[in-house]
Amino acid sequence: MELFTPSASPGSLLGLHGLHAAAMKSVLLPILALWVGCCPGGALAKQGLSLREPRARPSSSGLPTLQPLPPSPPGPPDGQVRPIPESDGLDKPEDRQLDGSQSQLTSKEGAHRAPTWFPAPSWKAPARPRLAQRKATPSAAWEQERGPNNRAGTVQVDPQATAATGAGAARPKAAKLRPLQTSRAPRAQEGAVATEEGHDRKAGGWEARERGPKPGRPPKDLGTAEQPTPSLPASCLRAQAAIACGNVKMKHVPALSDPGLTTLYLAENEIAKIPAHTFLGLPNLEWLDLSKNKLDARGLHPHAFKTLTRLKRLNLDGNSLSTVPALPASLQELKLNDNLLQGLQSSSFQGLGQLLTLEVEGNQLHEGDISPRAFQPLRSLLYLRLGRNQLRTIPPGLPASLQELHLGTNIIEEVTEGALNRSHSLSVLVLSNNRLQEDRLAPRAWIDLPKLEALDLSHNQLVHVPSFLPRGLRHLTLHHNRIERIPGYVFAHMKPGLERLHLSHNSLRADGIHDVSFLGLRASLAELLLDHNQLQAIPRGLLGLRALQVLRLSHNKIRHVPLNSICDTRVAQDSNLISTHLENNLIDRRRIPPTAFSCIRAYHSVVLQPQQGEEEGEAEGA
Repeated sequence: MELFTPSASPGSLLGLHGLHAAAMKSVLLPILALWVGCCPGGALAKQGLSLREPRARPSSSGLPTLQPLPPSPPGPPDGQVRPIPESDGLDKPEDRQLDGSQSQLTSKEGAHRAPTWFPAPSWKAPARPRLAQRKATPSAAWEQERGPNNRAGTVQVDPQATAATGAGAARPKAAKLRPLQTSRAPRAQEGAVATEEGHDRKAGGWEARERGPKPGRPPKDLGTAEQPTPSLPASCLRAQAAIACGNVKMKHVPALSDPGLTTLYLAENEIAKIPAHTFLGLPNLEWLDLSKNKLDARGLHPHAFKTLTRLKRLNLDGNSLSTVPALPASLQELKLNDNLLQGLQSSSFQGLGQLLTLEVEGNQLHEGDISPRAFQPLRSLLYLRLGRNQLRTIPPGLPASLQELHLGTNIIEEVTEGALNRSHSLSVLVLSNNRLQEDRLAPRAWIDLPKLEALDLSHNQLVHVPSFLPRGLRHLTLHHNRIERIPGYVFAHMKPGLERLHLSHNSLRADGIHDVSFLGLRASLAELLLDHNQLQAIPRGLLGLRALQVLRLSHNKIRHVPLNSICDTRVAQDSNLISTHLENNLIDRRRIPPTAFSCIRAYHSVVLQPQQGEEEGEAEGA
């Protein structure tokens, strides 16, 4: 038998197949062990052959051939440790999520384990100290690690930690573990996206996905969506700073607490009671409408509105209030129309120095029920309505700042001389639908009102145009009276003169209008309404009204249109008339002189048909 030398190759050793297998094994093993131990730089050591069973594949000769193992990756320098991969079953493939380039590892026990380190020279698998430490972790720390709702926490790992290690590849770096912060947000926000180092990382694992919104349905933005007020009926309308609940059969003011609300509309409901604390949650309310409800003095607390220190407009029309409630000093408009007010005391409007508009129409006020000092606190009042009451005279003590006074639909029979002596700023005075007669009007009742421009005396019992009219008057309304004549020079003192004179629906006759009846209006009067009277002829004095644009003579008893009654043919000058109405008279249009309307630029502005007694067919064919 040939001796085995160290220079012999492993192939020659395996070629001794003639020997018995047992004898060969007993001879070769001691020699091989001696050679490996004595020669560390031998061929087998250079090839990285280990003591493990080599993998073999059949060769062409039918004998097994040893295959070299892939070289081991270079280890860390001396004195350092290297990690081993987790292989205890806690991070099985079914417990691992991969989302694109991101990785989420969720363990069945609740958290990913930190890598275990061991000395480099040893190839034995050491004990897992991390497992022992985990079992010994206090319950409080474990609950914090698990996250809210006692659910498994999620650990985010660097994507490189999950890359597969191929032949010749370097050992992966240590995994960077970063536990997610515990979120206190609602479950609907558990699927939110957290960002770190420029990478978006989804949080929540499988459980968050199951609880989150379904695919294709974006989560609702609860922070910006306007939530309905639970105390309001569904039919109410809500704007940015306003709530409108009109005609919704509401029986009480809803409990609201909104500092941003400025307008509250609650008209046409069934509200009968308002306690003192109702509006405490609306400190910035500016406009409140409670009209057409069922409020009375018992149901409305006397100080219900005192907390509304910014309120500017308050509408209480159409209720059953018998007294004026206490009101904030900021109020600028107050409406108390159609209530049951029976009087106005000196304290009714106390503190309302900023009030500009006051409406108290449709109540049960008598002249004796209004205190002379009732309007004294209203030093800024501009607009006052006291119509549809039971007043026989103009109330005393009106504010000097007043510009408009409406006293229509009362039973006023006279205007005394001192009734308006303090109202020097008055520009509009309405006394329509009363019982005024010219002999009950004091000669100096309003002649000293320098700013009065509009006077409405319609629907009264006047038999002629009143004398001593205010000098600066521009609009005089006298329709629906019993006026039979226009006295001469009645307008002569006016400067610059009337612009509108309404005398419709009276009893004027041709002999009741003279040549000097319109004296003082020749350069100013633009609109003259004389329809629905008893005129048998076109009134005299119209030729001198050079500024006249609208003339109404319809519904009278006029039979002729004489030459030079509307146009002065002796003067080659066009008229300013743009509307002339002569219909519904007794005029025979065939007898009208051809030049009767020659001064009017457009003939279509002259209305002559139909005439009384004229057949409809004749009027159309004319």
